[in-house]
Amino acid sequence: MLSKTMQDALNEQMKNEFFSAYLYMAMAGYFQSEDLPGIANWMRVQALEEMTHGEKFFHFICDTAGRTDLRAIDAPTNGFKSPQAAFEFGLKHENFVTDRINQLMDLAKQEGNHRAQIFLQWFVTEQIEEEANFSLIIRKLKRVEGDGRGLLMLDQELAARVFVPPVAAL
Repeated sequence: MLSKTMQDALNEQMKNEFFSAYLYMAMAGYFQSEDLPGIANWMRVQALEEMTHGEKFFHFICDTAGRTDLRAIDAPTNGFKSPQAAFEFGLKHENFVTDRINQLMDLAKQEGNHRAQIFLQWFVTEQIEEEANFSLIIRKLKRVEGDGRGLLMLDQELAARVFVPPVAAL
């Protein structure tokens, strides 16, 4: 059974995960409008991942006899100054998510909620990957700054990303 505090915090994070999906779909739209379909694909895959993260929270809350509370999602930013600015915005957002996951883990430890700690450990590990992916693409964008050919090569590289649902979400 979840404490009210933990249940509220998990529901808020579920909202944050669904917002992340919304944000990355907005970014996909930006990249599509900039004639960068490969990067748009990368962002669509990112959005799908975030949807599964939200679903993981939904199922955990339900599985632990909690009550889900789907909350309003704010409109995301839809335009960016450049591809690099978009990825820097995404990294900043992932830093926010990491901070929220860490706060949830602290709460789970404080409450002695071992099930929540085990559940949240997956997200702690996932956030390392999320931040690393955004950071790597930012470094590549800095290398090709001003070189349209380099940007198109990166676009082709990111077009290869495919969505693979996590095993636990199946």
